[in-house]
Amino acid sequence: MIDGMEAMLLDQPQRPLRASRLPIPRPGPGELLLRVHACGICRTDLHLADGELPEPKLPLILGHEIVGTVSDRGSGAERFRVGDRVGVPWLGWTCGQCRFCRSGQENLCERARFTGYQVDGGYAQFTVADERFCFSLPSRYPDAEAAPLLCAGLIGYRSLRVAGDAGRLGIYGFGAAAHLIAQIALHQGRAVYVFTRSGDAEGQEFARELGVTWAGASTERAPEDLDAAIIFAPVGDLVPVALRAVRPGGTVVCAGIHMTPIPSFPYAILWGERVLRSVANLTRQDGDEFFKVASEVPLRVAVELLPLSEAPQGLDQLRAGRVRGAVVLIPPTAR
Repeated sequence: MIDGMEAMLLDQPQRPLRASRLPIPRPGPGELLLRVHACGICRTDLHLADGELPEPKLPLILGHEIVGTVSDRGSGAERFRVGDRVGVPWLGWTCGQCRFCRSGQENLCERARFTGYQVDGGYAQFTVADERFCFSLPSRYPDAEAAPLLCAGLIGYRSLRVAGDAGRLGIYGFGAAAHLIAQIALHQGRAVYVFTRSGDAEGQEFARELGVTWAGASTERAPEDLDAAIIFAPVGDLVPVALRAVRPGGTVVCAGIHMTPIPSFPYAILWGERVLRSVANLTRQDGDEFFKVASEVPLRVAVELLPLSEAPQGLDQLRAGRVRGAVVLIPPTAR
């Protein structure tokens, strides 16, 4: 009989996560109890841990790239069976009634709750999730490789779609989301240009291994004008850089939930009907579309595995930019 679970708790932002022994949560109506097999570390987790996002639930179990199997179901939960493998993304609940939910923009729901932010996430052996916001996962990806798909993949896919049909696509920052979306863009026949921080020779080489057209530092200019650019790095200084890199009529997409301040820039680099826009959260439709694509495109998901207890070290690696692909936490087997 399992009498509790191990979890890593965020008591207050800017304090280290604390290893804890907690009661196993019980699923409410329409909810699933999941035994967590893998949970990716996302940059949003880092923003929460560093106090860069407002009003998280505290104490909080971080993590919204969760792969697990259904261990129990609350009343009325019938989409999945006990033993099914499911994924839990960032979007954890929406009201279904506001103007955004009614217009197909549930990602902008005024009362939305997010996994690992307003509700506990997957840095634990068990978690609870609303079954309506869980996804079936392509069988071709093992648990650890499936985990980054649930945010890096989903948000990256939404960003790519918002960028339009750009034949020449720039990507600023080459982490978890970028390395997945670059592969989808290449599969679609686009030319991909990757920009990393100066001196990141390893990241640039990784991008070339995946087949991109060009890779260099963000201080460099691509060999030709871009049709669109996606900024995955949370660095506001990159916005005017990307605007200068795209052609008239081109689009710059800011893909992160948090970004350092954007410096002022001359109107001339926005003029020419260039578009600057952000991507916020995701919809369930994004998930349905993306996982269909991920079933068809053999994505190479680069992961570094850490035991759950080393979540603080994983956050440190991400903070320092020492990650090739994504870091994924593996909880100990419940006993």
